[in-house]
Amino acid sequence: SLDSLEDKGVHVAFLNLHKKYPIRSRKLLRVLQRTLSALAHWSAIFSDTPYLPLLAFPFVKLFQNNQLICFEVVATLIINWCQHWFEYFPNPPINILSMIENVLAFHDRELLQHYIAHDITSQLYAWPLLETIFSEVLTREEWLKLFDNVFSNHPSFLLMTVVAYNICSRAPLLNCSLKDDFEYFFHHRNNLDISVVIREVYRLMDTTPTEVHPNSMLHVFAALTKGQYPVFNQYPKFIVDYQTQERERIRNDELDYLRERQMVEDMQAEVDQQRAEDEAWYQKQELLRKAEETRRELLLQEEEKMIQQRQRLASVKRELKVKEMHLQDATRRRFLKMQQDQREMELRRLDDEIERKVHMRDQEIATTAKDLEMRHLELESQKRLYEKNLTRNQEAVAKEMREDADAFRRKVDLEEHMFHKLIETDQTQNQKTQKLIEENLAEAEQACLNADWRIEALRKQRCDDLQRHECYREVARLLRENRRTETEVVDAMMGEEARKWEEAKEKDFHLKSEKKASALADASRKCFLQKETNDALEHAGHGYRKAASRDQNGQVASSCLPRTSQLNDILEMDSSTCISLNQRRMQWDTTERDLMDRVRTLRQRLTAQARNRCQTPHVL
Repeated sequence: SLDSLEDKGVHVAFLNLHKKYPIRSRKLLRVLQRTLSALAHWSAIFSDTPYLPLLAFPFVKLFQNNQLICFEVVATLIINWCQHWFEYFPNPPINILSMIENVLAFHDRELLQHYIAHDITSQLYAWPLLETIFSEVLTREEWLKLFDNVFSNHPSFLLMTVVAYNICSRAPLLNCSLKDDFEYFFHHRNNLDISVVIREVYRLMDTTPTEVHPNSMLHVFAALTKGQYPVFNQYPKFIVDYQTQERERIRNDELDYLRERQMVEDMQAEVDQQRAEDEAWYQKQELLRKAEETRRELLLQEEEKMIQQRQRLASVKRELKVKEMHLQDATRRRFLKMQQDQREMELRRLDDEIERKVHMRDQEIATTAKDLEMRHLELESQKRLYEKNLTRNQEAVAKEMREDADAFRRKVDLEEHMFHKLIETDQTQNQKTQKLIEENLAEAEQACLNADWRIEALRKQRCDDLQRHECYREVARLLRENRRTETEVVDAMMGEEARKWEEAKEKDFHLKSEKKASALADASRKCFLQKETNDALEHAGHGYRKAASRDQNGQVASSCLPRTSQLNDILEMDSSTCISLNQRRMQWDTTERDLMDRVRTLRQRLTAQARNRCQTPHVL
């Protein structure tokens, strides 16, 4: 493989390749040297082939980035398209050149006669093209185009290309008569269309007869074997070995000669160096003696100069000392001034910083004040809105309470009117009855009446007590409900506005229930009064009928006393009843005033607490 060939290093034959072929690109030279060394290690003949660098250089330049492909392409070219090239080594391949000459004689005998007439052999018009594989006479694009066709055809295609190149260039070649002109033509680029040459090659491949065609003497294409490269020994081995031995002997002789020459040159150099050193020593001694005398004179002069210089140096030192003191003083003053300037600058910077911070603080205070003022205005607006809502609610509640109180007063007046009507009716009936009651029944009737009135008074007192107790319970319940309602109002003021509607519904429900209870109580009282009025009328009519049937002729004196006592009892009952009604009315008024005062006090306290909560963030 290529790695094993490269591991052997650079071949001896190509150590000085850069001297013979001075290539500008170091990389290209290195790749060419490695490829040629691998070929020389592969087969010994390639170390002595002088045209091998010319043959391999186009492929090295084309595949310089892939050395494996470059080596295998050159090896494939040598095995297939360079058949029989090395049979006459070290001479050019005479048999191959003879094939080319035969094909040229068949297709263009005039051109061949022109070559013969001017003593131009195939080694001049064919071999330069083959050993450089047309790289000297074609451009890069033309060469690539040509070898696309060469590699895709029989190995004889390369030989036919040489013939076609000569035939296509016959016009300028026929005009040439000097050997130098022919050499120049086949070593330089010419104005020739490569496409025409390729078409001519294909024509020659098709029209050349079998006895002249190189196909019969060249093998078909054979690829490189896998693993290891095939053995290449198609060359006169004894000549190559002899040349290798002779070259090795000559190289050894040259090395021996170079070593002996180097030794002689070294000895001669040592003798010359010793002679030069002796002569230089004598000259140096003479120069040293003269230099010593000169140095002594110079030393005396230098001592005198040194004394003078020391004096000048002392004066210069004094001057420098004075200047140094002045400079130090100036430097100290400048440093102090610079320090003072820096401190002043620092103070100014601190002043600016203080002013900036004060300005920023004032701006922040002003901004905060504006924010607080805006917050105060917002809170004031919220406060006014809340007070407005609270005042509206209080007015509504007060209006409702006044309406309820007015209704209650109207109800009480109606009850008193009915009660006074009942009393008046009773008085009228009693006056009629008193006139008809006889004297003998006065005391008994008076006692019965007194007992009845006392029983009725006691019953009325109990009814009043029960009603008053019910009123007290109702007032207490209302107070509890008011306290609970006020608590719910306080909770609602914390932001739960939805609960107000529920509380309002609950209040409406309680109000309706209270109205229903009050209506029921009014109805029951009206029924009671109506019943009592009817009973009093029935009782008065029954007594009148009994008194009229018993005795209509009683004495005046006996009849006056019961009437007087009865009237007194009636007046006492009327006065006690009026006093009870007045007391109950006063109690109701007092209770109503207390209840309104408590409600007003509670609302004022809640308003004050709400105002304090609203003002506290503003103050903070």
